[in-house]
Amino acid sequence: MDYTAPPGPAFLFDLDGTLIDSVYQHVIAWRGALSGMGVDLSVWRIHRRIGMSGGLFVTALLRETGLSLTQTQIDDLQQAHAAAYLEQLDTVRPLPGAVELLRELTQRQVPWAIATSGYAQTARRALGMLKLPEDTPMVTRDLVRRAKPDPDLFLAGAALLGIDPRHAMVVGDSVWDLLAARRAGALGIGLQSGGYGRDELERSGAFRVYADPADMLNRLDELGVRLRE
Repeated sequence: MDYTAPPGPAFLFDLDGTLIDSVYQHVIAWRGALSGMGVDLSVWRIHRRIGMSGGLFVTALLRETGLSLTQTQIDDLQQAHAAAYLEQLDTVRPLPGAVELLRELTQRQVPWAIATSGYAQTARRALGMLKLPEDTPMVTRDLVRRAKPDPDLFLAGAALLGIDPRHAMVVGDSVWDLLAARRAGALGIGLQSGGYGRDELERSGAFRVYADPADMLNRLDELGVRLRE
C-alpha cells in the first residue's frame, strides 16, 4: 500500500545524570553555595530538585525554608554553585555506555542533540568527557527563555535538528525532564542513573525506563533504531 513513511527516530538527551555521572557533584555544589549564604538544607531536599532550572531550583528551596533572597543574591548563589561544581569537575565521569551510545547513534545516522538546564560555562565541559567535538548539537540554559520543567530546551533541541518535537524521544533521568518532554509533545525515556526510581519515572510519563546509557544501548531496537536497510 502507498502511505506516508514515518520519520526515523531522533533523540534529545539531558546531560547531568543521563550522559555524565554528575548529579551528586551538583548536589554538593548547591549545598556549599547555600551554606555560604547561611541556608542549611538536607542533601535529599536538594537532590529532588536537580534537573530544574537554577532559578526555579532556588525559588523552590527557599519556599521550603521560608527564607527570601533578592535577585542579586539569587544570581550570586547560582554563580557560587557553578564555581563549586567546577572545583569538582575532575571527579565527573561519563555514565556507563554514554560514549558508546552516542557513537552508535551517530554511526547509524540517527539524529541526536543534548538539551540541558546547565549553563554553557559548566555544560560544555562535558563534551571532552564524552569524546564529542565542539560543534556537537547542544542547547544550554543560556539559549532559551525558560528551562525545565518548561519545554523550551527540548523544543529548541528539536529545532536545532530540524525535526518536529513530536517525532523526538527525550532521554532524561529526572521527573523534570519527563514533564518537559510531555509539554514538548515528545516521548519520554527514563534513566535511573540520576537517582530516581522506575515508578517515579513511569508516573512522570516515561514509556521506557533503563538503568543507564549502557542498558539503553543494548535495547535500541525497542526504540525503533535499526541498521539502515
